[in-house]
Amino acid sequence: MRMAVMMTLVSSSSGGHREYIDRGREEGHQHLMDDYWSPNPTYNARIFRRRFRMQPTLFDRIMNDVVGAYPFFARKKDALNKVSLSPYQKITSAIFMLANGCSVDSLDQLCRLGESTTLSCLKKFCKAIIGIYGSWYLRTPNPNDLRRLLEKATKRGFPGMIGSIDCMHWEWRNCPTAWAGQLTGHKHKPTIVLEAVASYDTWIWHAFFGTAGSNNDLNVLACSPVFDAVVNGCAPQVSYMVNNNIYNQCYYLAGEIYPTWATFVKTISNPDTPKKRLFAAKRPIAKMWKKRLAFYKRDRLSYEDPVECIKRRHYVI
Repeated sequence: MRMAVMMTLVSSSSGGHREYIDRGREEGHQHLMDDYWSPNPTYNARIFRRRFRMQPTLFDRIMNDVVGAYPFFARKKDALNKVSLSPYQKITSAIFMLANGCSVDSLDQLCRLGESTTLSCLKKFCKAIIGIYGSWYLRTPNPNDLRRLLEKATKRGFPGMIGSIDCMHWEWRNCPTAWAGQLTGHKHKPTIVLEAVASYDTWIWHAFFGTAGSNNDLNVLACSPVFDAVVNGCAPQVSYMVNNNIYNQCYYLAGEIYPTWATFVKTISNPDTPKKRLFAAKRPIAKMWKKRLAFYKRDRLSYEDPVECIKRRHYVI
């Protein structure tokens, strides 16, 4: 029966059948284990961190959580009673694509996965990460979070600040030609604009992808839900003191393009007093919190679907 199934799959492409390739998945699993997870692995933790963009302990935690919640990643037996791909192979392929932008062919050699299986693992892994960790890592700030952020900001000389807001342009390298025009702005390449709020600890508290045609920060802000809770009166209540005055509305550090609102604090272009010069000198230091978002920009958009799901997974990890 096994031979009959294999002969059927190896039939000509004109018949609409996929070619069966015996990739040696069990040997591939053992090769991965010898390289990274054996008692004496070929590659140490430093090389693991460089290739996976995480420590081995974090990988193990993620794998155990994902396998426990999503049976797709568990190891099973197929119709021929042959052991399927291991969780290590499936999750390694997904993380390598997300962390390094690897091609499917290179992962075929590393993890012994076919193209369709690799892409399926990628999409399911992104959804699994969001489903497991999204309620915690993608939450909006609660009163305890705001209290902690305000304490840190006060120590840095910016009482009332809860983070930095800015937009980044993510180049979509494989953008369909039909969509390129509405996604191209002053960058002269198709980009997706991401509005994000980040705090000093690289935690992303807000992320919003601008709609097509919104090619600058103001257009994205007009569509953004960042202040919906404030407008609807359901934002957590906080208070802080500046110069013996009590305020109950926090603010973000923002660029010059943003409007002059009480929720945005921008730099002083031409400081002419000692106080203004001190503020202008300290603000770039605080603004560096936003710069920590820059490490996300190295991963260009190279996936057709689902782009937002992939990017949301990056925020969680």
